[in-house]
Amino acid sequence: MMRLPKLFSMLVTLLACAFLLVPTLQSVLAGITANYFRGISSGLTLKWVIEVWTLYADSIFLSIWLAIACLAVTLILGVPAAYALARNPGRLSRVLEEFISLPLAIPGLALALALLQLYGSQQGFRAHWSFILVGHVLYTLPFMVRAVQAVLAAIDLKTLEEGAASLGAGPARRFVDIVVPNALPGILAGSLTVVTLSIGEFNLTWMLHTPLLKTLPVGLADSYASMRLEIASAYTLVFFVMIVPLLMAMQWASARAQRILS
Repeated sequence: MMRLPKLFSMLVTLLACAFLLVPTLQSVLAGITANYFRGISSGLTLKWVIEVWTLYADSIFLSIWLAIACLAVTLILGVPAAYALARNPGRLSRVLEEFISLPLAIPGLALALALLQLYGSQQGFRAHWSFILVGHVLYTLPFMVRAVQAVLAAIDLKTLEEGAASLGAGPARRFVDIVVPNALPGILAGSLTVVTLSIGEFNLTWMLHTPLLKTLPVGLADSYASMRLEIASAYTLVFFVMIVPLLMAMQWASARAQRILS
């Protein structure tokens, strides 16, 4: 009697995977097919991938650079913030935590509009990649804080710090030698989440970008709007090649963090 529910759940899972994978595989095939309308019979080619690299290499490198810069800023801001929230639980910490998470409840377009109203008149800043970086940091910082805070909340942080203090370790030494190593699973999971979200973020970036500052998702939308289908599909293939390894690494890091917490 128990096998029927298992078979049913497996069937539903396979159908869901097929629903997601079939369009993806079709798009990937279109990107390496000589002529999409004739199908695979027209032959396979990497011409479209090479053309995507020729046209959008700057967008690819910009997305990678923004993701790295976003990771650096969220680590500098997020890890100490998560430590402070975990070290001092209470009403004020809960209010601050909700305030940090507020950008997640605001649509990306609305958040971008607020940034444009605040900084749009500063032309040097408006036309610089750091303007997009501000938006990415606002959007991804809550993920870093929550990931690190969840790990720190699961350990007896106060006892560990008191033991280190009794041995003469100051606040900075305790943070580096006690907090960071124990928070490493959360830092890793949060880092991969931040990088993945930064590379794939579209709504906020679409409002903040300029013609000379197109990221991967913005370039993808541009290729679908203005290029032939093979080039747009090849761009999707390049996007998958960058994102899928990050998603797999994020799953591994999340699983490891769960084992630490349990």
